[in-house]
Amino acid sequence: MLVYPSGVDVSSSALRFLSAQLRRRRKELGTRWRRLNAGRQALLALAHLRNGHTYAQLGSGFGVGTTTAHRYVAEAVELLAALAPTLAEAARAASLKAFVILDGTLLPIDRIAADRPYYSGKHKKHGMNVQLIADPFGNLLWASAALPGAVHDIKAARTHGVIEALAEAGIRCWADRAYQGAGGTVRVPYRGRWNKLSAGQRAVNVSHAKIRAVGEQAVATLKSWRLLRKLRCSTTRITTLVRAVLTLHLNASR
Repeated sequence: MLVYPSGVDVSSSALRFLSAQLRRRRKELGTRWRRLNAGRQALLALAHLRNGHTYAQLGSGFGVGTTTAHRYVAEAVELLAALAPTLAEAARAASLKAFVILDGTLLPIDRIAADRPYYSGKHKKHGMNVQLIADPFGNLLWASAALPGAVHDIKAARTHGVIEALAEAGIRCWADRAYQGAGGTVRVPYRGRWNKLSAGQRAVNVSHAKIRAVGEQAVATLKSWRLLRKLRCSTTRITTLVRAVLTLHLNASR
C-alpha cells in the first residue's frame, strides 16, 4: 500500500484534549509502553472520525497493524463517548439559553432493502435516527442515542425523553412539523397549505422557519465528521461514535 502525507481539518485543541484523556487513561491502566504515544494515538483516532479512513489505511500511515489501529481507535472512541453530556446535563446548560432548537437527522448506513427497520421513508434510504438539540446560534448542545431510521422524529424524541426534559426545565423549544402534537414547551409551525393559512399564520411560519434554519448548523457540525456520512460499521457502534464526536465538538469549541 502506498503512503502519502495528508492533513486532518480538526482543531489542535481537539487533539490536545484527546491526547490528555488518553494519557490519563494510560496512567490509570499502568501502561508502560505502546507502539504509538498518546498524541499519535489521538491523531489516528481523529483521522478515522474526521476523514473516515479504514483501519488498513490508518495502520499503513501510522506504521502499525490493522488490528492495532482498530484497537487504538476503539479505545479513544469509547473514552470520548463516556464523557458525552447526558440529557439532564444538556438541559441544565440549555436552561441558560433563551430557547433551543430540536431537530432530527438521518445518518446513512449500508443496509440492504430487506432491513426495513432501518429504512426511512422520508429520506428514501437506510440509516439511523439521531435527535439533536442546538442553542439559538446553532451550536450543538446534545445528541441522542441512534435509533433505526424507520422511527419517526417525534417518537424518537419521546423515546429519549427529550420533550419531558425540556418541559420540566421550562425551556422553550422550536421544532419542525415532524414534532406536531409534541406538547410541552415545543413550538411547531402551523399545518396546512400556504394558501389556506391566514396572513398571521404565514408570518408566524416564516419567522419560525428562520429560527429553525439556524439549527441546521448543528446537523452540519455532526456530519462534518465524514465517518458519519456513510456508516459501514455495526449499528450497535453508531451511538458510541456520535457521542464521541459530540464530546470532541463541545470540548474543542470551549
